[in-house]
Amino acid sequence: MSIDAPAVAAGTARGILVVIPTLNEARGIEGVINSLYEDLPAQGRVSVVVVDGGSSDGTVSIVQRMSHLRPTLSLLHNDRRIQSAAVNLAARTAGHDADVLVRCDAHAVYPRGFVRRLVETLDRTQADAVVVPMDSTGDSCLQRAVAWVSDTPVGSGGSAHRGGRTSGFIDHGHHAAFRMASFRRAGGYDESFTHNEDAELDCRQRQLGSRIYLDADIRLGYHPRDSFKGLARQYFSYGRGRSRTVRRHPGSMRARQLALPVHFVLSALCLLLAAWLPWLLAWPALYLAVLAAASLAISVKHRSICGLLAGPAAAAMHASWALGFLSGLALLRERRWQLGTGPVLDAASGTTR
Repeated sequence: MSIDAPAVAAGTARGILVVIPTLNEARGIEGVINSLYEDLPAQGRVSVVVVDGGSSDGTVSIVQRMSHLRPTLSLLHNDRRIQSAAVNLAARTAGHDADVLVRCDAHAVYPRGFVRRLVETLDRTQADAVVVPMDSTGDSCLQRAVAWVSDTPVGSGGSAHRGGRTSGFIDHGHHAAFRMASFRRAGGYDESFTHNEDAELDCRQRQLGSRIYLDADIRLGYHPRDSFKGLARQYFSYGRGRSRTVRRHPGSMRARQLALPVHFVLSALCLLLAAWLPWLLAWPALYLAVLAAASLAISVKHRSICGLLAGPAAAAMHASWALGFLSGLALLRERRWQLGTGPVLDAASGTTR
């Protein structure tokens, strides 16, 4: 049983805080809010807080208009702009009497009863946190290709929360719900992380004895980037963030993640030395063949020529992640985390030290 389990006895959650960080999400924020209000828990008080990082597209005015119709909906302004700071801000200022913290993304698609089902899973499993799988979807040809390849071993290396179908306790997943006591005890998110803050927090939670449960039956829809430039920038940041996490928490790196920088360095060496040792081209040629086969297989499976972009999309993801990881190792300093160090989200005053 979780050491924080008494904080939420089955069906008796005193307060549930739902946090939605936003930055220029006018196109989808109304639909996200409305979907989260569908089929709420029968017991407990649910508060929804949108934490905006300085939107200039009308997001704020939409939320303000909706708050007049939904008294439990409120708006906070996040001067730090990043998501980690947004969730911490909501926990500090609006979560004093909340037992459960639910984190939502403004660009995701949520199933009916999302909040209720998360609380039920916390109760049933006695976990400290519940994570969920993401099913990527898309409108443009590139988005569909990225979505299709992301849910395959070529795109995600078999990550449990990317298309995973098996529920159970895991090390890390897409954040959905926390027991507030566990979130506070771990110190909340480290606001120096712009990316990979979720995996870093999961490392601290596990080292403090908290348990993380993947509920494969509660699934999100996710819209990936719709340009190669945006995709590369996103995965470069992911890799850079992971380079900090693995140094702060040695042993948290998985083989599928280590494979990317190793492959990148090996391929670069093969290309540099190919003039003298032509047989070294076999390695990058094999990689390209795998990507080509994946593109063809995805194109046939989905009966769409868009699938031919799956290989190039995977290559952009792999190379950008590896470059971000290697640059982070070279340029960013990091110390190993120890108990008593790192962020502290004060449970009494709600301050971060």
